[in-house]
Amino acid sequence: MSRGYQSQNPVLNNRFMANFVVSERMTYSGTMRKIGGLLGLTTLTALAAMAVCWTAPNELSMTYASLFSLAGFGLGFVLAMVIGFVRPQNPAALMGLYAVLEGVALGGASYMFEAYYEGIVFQALFGTVGITATMYVLYSSRLLRPTPTFNKIVFGLMSSIVLLYLVSFVMSIGFGVSVPFLHTAGPVGIAVTVFILVVASLTLISNFGFIESGVQHGAPKQMEWYAAFGILISLIWIYLETLRLLSKIQTFLRD
Repeated sequence: MSRGYQSQNPVLNNRFMANFVVSERMTYSGTMRKIGGLLGLTTLTALAAMAVCWTAPNELSMTYASLFSLAGFGLGFVLAMVIGFVRPQNPAALMGLYAVLEGVALGGASYMFEAYYEGIVFQALFGTVGITATMYVLYSSRLLRPTPTFNKIVFGLMSSIVLLYLVSFVMSIGFGVSVPFLHTAGPVGIAVTVFILVVASLTLISNFGFIESGVQHGAPKQMEWYAAFGILISLIWIYLETLRLLSKIQTFLRD
């Protein structure tokens, strides 16, 4: 495996790929099929979770949505850490389970946002598609390239943001407080969410670069799953931050 692409992501790097026994090579078509499969699982599960919330009695719908969101995101985060550290050679089943868990979580979260801000789910989906298309154009036109420095910065920012969310969650559960401006709907709070959304969007550039380099340098076939996994995580993150941004803007305008 050539060292033409040096990702700072501990899952998507050449040292990791060197551990695989190569029988088949990574392809664009194979990667796209796996991306489609994981996205399909996530979407179908999200729709099912939303349907359960919509059809539940009024007094239980928000309870179901909260449980779906907390359980799905919590278990999904743990599973993602397991995949990242264990790095299985045949990750299809684990990644499929991750897609299902995230679908349950997204269904619950989407229901809650839609209940308070009518039409926001469609707007967030449209925004996610638009951001993804924009990132692909920026990548394909070579305006943004996943250089080692670029990947190191993006991965460092992503790790810091994940840690920030974890600290905020622990503080809210244990002390009933949250990190300042992370969840507020004022100008500073909106700016913070815009910044996080930009970072989430830039992770797509690293993922696109990994796919292109993996195909060009003959990465093992199993890396198609890891490429699809990276894309799925980025898209989920972009969708959630878009939901948060739109809700903050609407709340700010109402006030």
